[in-house]
Amino acid sequence: MTLLDAVDWQGRIFKNGAWVPGYGGDYAVVEPATGAELGRMGAATPEDVAEAGASAAEAQRSWAALPFTQRAAVLRRAGDLWAQHAEEIMGWNVREVGSVPGMAGFSLHVAAEECYEAAALTGRPIGEVLPSEEPRLSMARRVPAGVVGVIAPFNVPIILAIRSVAPALALGNAVLLKPDPRTAVTGGTLLARIFEEAGLPAGVLQVLPGGADVGEALITDPSVRVVSFTGSTAVGRRIGALAGEHLKRAHLELGGNSAMLVLDDADVEAAVGLAAWGSFFNQGQICMTTGRHLVASAIYDDFVEALAAKATQLPVGDPAAGEVALGPVIDAGQRDKIHRIVTDSATQGARVAAGGTYDDLFYRPTVLADVGLEAPAFAQEVFGPVAPITRVDSVDDAVRIAEDSEYGLSLGIVTTDVMHGLAIAERIPTGIVHINDQTVNDEAVAPFGGVRASGTGSRFGGAAANIEAFTETRWITMRGAPARYPF
Repeated sequence: MTLLDAVDWQGRIFKNGAWVPGYGGDYAVVEPATGAELGRMGAATPEDVAEAGASAAEAQRSWAALPFTQRAAVLRRAGDLWAQHAEEIMGWNVREVGSVPGMAGFSLHVAAEECYEAAALTGRPIGEVLPSEEPRLSMARRVPAGVVGVIAPFNVPIILAIRSVAPALALGNAVLLKPDPRTAVTGGTLLARIFEEAGLPAGVLQVLPGGADVGEALITDPSVRVVSFTGSTAVGRRIGALAGEHLKRAHLELGGNSAMLVLDDADVEAAVGLAAWGSFFNQGQICMTTGRHLVASAIYDDFVEALAAKATQLPVGDPAAGEVALGPVIDAGQRDKIHRIVTDSATQGARVAAGGTYDDLFYRPTVLADVGLEAPAFAQEVFGPVAPITRVDSVDDAVRIAEDSEYGLSLGIVTTDVMHGLAIAERIPTGIVHINDQTVNDEAVAPFGGVRASGTGSRFGGAAANIEAFTETRWITMRGAPARYPF
């Protein structure tokens, strides 16, 4: 039996260990490639959030009190279940999200690894012994934050949910997950089923699809102590402000407009292969997408010609119906934003070397040459399959242009002189750097996050980042006899 066939999930949310109707009714789950209805999803309301928060706080205490080996066992079983149900999960990822099968498979791989890495967190040291001026044992101990609110986006819903959900659970927290309503089956229902099958106690993970009102209720709920958000910078600013008002910690992984510097000693064919993947993978709907190609004048014309030729040859279509390189973008609103940025940039002098057209939600991979620094495609995060290319006359020019951005997520540098590339990277503030690679990379063991308008630093991935994100530090002292004071 499949994960979803085993329960009555249609038109329901997952609250306090049960599949129940949300107070917001239900809505259609739509396949972007065809417009077909794939099922019905339950819709949560702020009232659902309040009930879920109260039950999660109760469930969290029992979950945190379990021996760490029992929490680890649940996470390991969850990791195994991603592979056991791979065909079903990939099918939903392809149809609901519009991911090509390769991207869907990568999401499953990362999800399993996130669970295995989270299982290992449970056995990490949870504190340290401190020196003290007094005759006592003084310790700093890591304790669970309590209830963690996770708000995840539509573009890579499995990865961008599980990277917070798994470590938060492993460290003894309960989680309220609000997936994007457009991809709530892949990014919410399937996660709930994985952990339900893995033996997670009722109430420790709850899934509440909904709109902005549900997100606001989650942030302000008194039971929620930490908020983990992945999404746009504009929304992240509002979430950070609201969390600060309520004295909550907010971990924000936000937008990006990542640059790839192609130096004059780079191999053009190799650089073009990196550029195409960095800009067109997952229809460009990735925060790390290569949004600015800064190419040395000596190889600029060859680079533009080769990338345009590659883009023209890439097949675009329904990923559930045949082998394609790009599937649909998520909806008409996103498509129209992409096209507006492309056409406005062309009006301002950029040359459309490839693409710039669409059929329904299928946007052709687009190459924009001679892009000015003020053009929308250069200055803004496009979040679509667009590769803006700008000519640079020197390394100093490339550094200056790359650094002159409000964002600071990922950076790629292509050069035969690796140490020179590393020295250049030191001059450009970003949270992630890849020498001789494009900007889109992710591993469960690596810290992930951006600086500036790209977020609040590395709050995901790697033991140190996850422990810092989802625990609090408590100071504890112990004396053999009560202390005596002057009065």
